[in-house]
Amino acid sequence: MELLKFRTNVADQEALTKVAHYLNKEEKISKWNLDTESTDKVLSVSGTELNPQVIENAVEQAGYKAELIRIMGISGGDL
Repeated sequence: MELLKFRTNVADQEALTKVAHYLNKEEKISKWNLDTESTDKVLSVSGTELNPQVIENAVEQAGYKAELIRIMGISGGDL
């Protein structure tokens, strides 16, 4: 299981709903969360064999931006 974190510009519930439509289509994502209250609007995504570019593209399809800021392995350590 991997955990990827992205800095985004998804700032409100309407934007979150748009992004959710695309993230929920990705089969390798088991769980995701977007913290719209944080300064960086951090998107956390967990799953197996995750491709950061696929997640960035999904967010961009919704009309927003995502930039990878951290990758963590199952033990919680950085990869």
